[in-house]
Amino acid sequence: MTAPGVHDGEDVEGRGIEDRDVEEALALVKEDRDKARHRGSAPGRTDAPHRDGADGRGNAPDRGRASARDDAEVSTTTAGPGARTPRSRDLNPEQDTSQQDALQQGNPHHQTRPQPRTPQDRHHKATPWPEAREIAARAARSRVRGAPVALPLDAALGLSLATPLTALTDLPSFDTSAMDGWAVAGPGPWMVRQEGVLAGHAAPARLGDGEAVRIATGARVPPDTTAVLRSEHGRTDDRGRLHATGDLGHGQDIRPRAQECRSGDRLLPPGTLVTPAVLGLAAAAGYDTLSAVPRPRADVFVLGDELLIEGLPHGGLIRDALGPMLPPWLRAIGADVTSVRRIGDDADALYEAIRGSDADLVVTTGGTAAGPVDHVQPTLRRIGAELLVNGVKVRPGHPMLLARTKENQHLVGLPGNPLAAVSGLLTLAEPLLRTLAARPAREPYALPLRDAVQGHPYDTRLVPVVLRTDSAVPLHYNGPAMLRGVAAADALAVVPPGGARPGQAAELLALPWATAGAGVRFT
Repeated sequence: MTAPGVHDGEDVEGRGIEDRDVEEALALVKEDRDKARHRGSAPGRTDAPHRDGADGRGNAPDRGRASARDDAEVSTTTAGPGARTPRSRDLNPEQDTSQQDALQQGNPHHQTRPQPRTPQDRHHKATPWPEAREIAARAARSRVRGAPVALPLDAALGLSLATPLTALTDLPSFDTSAMDGWAVAGPGPWMVRQEGVLAGHAAPARLGDGEAVRIATGARVPPDTTAVLRSEHGRTDDRGRLHATGDLGHGQDIRPRAQECRSGDRLLPPGTLVTPAVLGLAAAAGYDTLSAVPRPRADVFVLGDELLIEGLPHGGLIRDALGPMLPPWLRAIGADVTSVRRIGDDADALYEAIRGSDADLVVTTGGTAAGPVDHVQPTLRRIGAELLVNGVKVRPGHPMLLARTKENQHLVGLPGNPLAAVSGLLTLAEPLLRTLAARPAREPYALPLRDAVQGHPYDTRLVPVVLRTDSAVPLHYNGPAMLRGVAAADALAVVPPGGARPGQAAELLALPWATAGAGVRFT
């Protein structure tokens, strides 16, 4: 069956074109337009086959298969950054059956060739980048959640509270000394008792007026204590009497009972990220365990026959960069990675893997386009998945997708190029996992860009940057197949269509290792 939003033969920004120099691309554009003018056709229509060297299917741009045209390098033509040569749509044996039926019925008005689609048509079908993130964040809100789990304090680190954190006792639970010194009663000078008061000991004896006793920080103050005189603010004379060397106010350096909270007070709401400070507060408030939302579970399926897991590339094979990168990255954004599998270009194997997964999230790499061995979309149709996002107006990573495969499971299909896959993680996987883990979204923040960044005419661009005190510095090596830039980056800058000028503020997506908090773990 065809899932809602999945249409047989849909052009998924994944036909692929071979990388060409800017000059060659310009010449082809001019040649195609000249031909169109002579034919009296609409400008930009051509019968040339459409291929794309930016690979949305695997890690290599020259696999010789139809793949994600989105990930081609942004060009610098006069038609605007990222302009491409318009070409006709490839005919897929599984698509355009209406044309074939019409031909069999002898319809003289039906053309023998599918109509070309303009870049505007293809971009119209993709989801704007901000909207795609919102869809991903909302996708799991209605799912049936697993029951909260009660965990020892140390095991709850990095999770979200499933219930409010309510004080089980007054804090502090008795009047305590805030400093080392003397507990004193009434005005001085004071006669000092022989014994002292230490933290953790039984309640000390009541003080009479004119009496003082040595006391340690955190110790329970004796009844009728009027203040604690700090050690550095007192002196004793030769008769053993204590004198204050400065003013001493009533109640000074005493932490009264329930100063921080009373038993039953709500300390933190559900959804609060359990940080080390939260663990400390919970312990102080009397907790041994916390009710937390468990981490969502993720399965990773790395697709492609061309991938090596060790050694140098050879014989048309390339090293798999996504297998080592994705699991720790998913852990860093809140998932428990339950399995990592490498699956060749085998539609049945992919079908069985998805059907057999009981994870909350399935992540696939490559295969999201419409080439002969791009099996993700046909598999989604085969299992009756609901396609929520089918292409995003973002570079790199345009052919990413999001689908609901089961009532309690979603699939994020990432492009095969490494930086395009990172784009898909931050666009679709991170908001979805955040919702599943009941974690609040980060407050957006921005910095001015130190340098101009070339934009795409239609789409958002995500560009690796390093952060300085007052600006974000765009990095080179930001092509869809490159990891050199993002490996050195602190964040990805969100560059709007058309680009950004020097000094223009850009929204920043922080990378996990640049904001390593309690929830970040790579193992």
